[in-house]
Amino acid sequence: MPKRVLIVDDENDIRDIVQAALEELAGWQTLGAASSQEGLQIAQQSAIDAILLDISIPDMDGFEIYQQLQSHPATQHIPVIVLTSKVLARDRDRFTALQVAGLITKPFNPLTYPC
Repeated sequence: MPKRVLIVDDENDIRDIVQAALEELAGWQTLGAASSQEGLQIAQQSAIDAILLDISIPDMDGFEIYQQLQSHPATQHIPVIVLTSKVLARDRDRFTALQVAGLITKPFNPLTYPC
């Protein structure tokens, strides 16, 4: 059974590129969410193997989304990989402290990331 990945990003182009890369290159199933609320709902109601989370979603701070995922029994076990366009030293320290599964900076080349 293929892995299922939820991509939470308000930018349609980014979501589409990541979905296409994961589906075509890795054979994974993807679900997309354009808002944090939609992402939280999908994560809580679907069997998800990993979440790619844009940390700069307008409707809710990405750190808050991550904390909500970690506090909910249905989602706390799901690895979260953060997508971000800016990585400050204090943010990198915060990601490490939160124990996110990974960090991908935008822009990125989807062909260079192992699936």
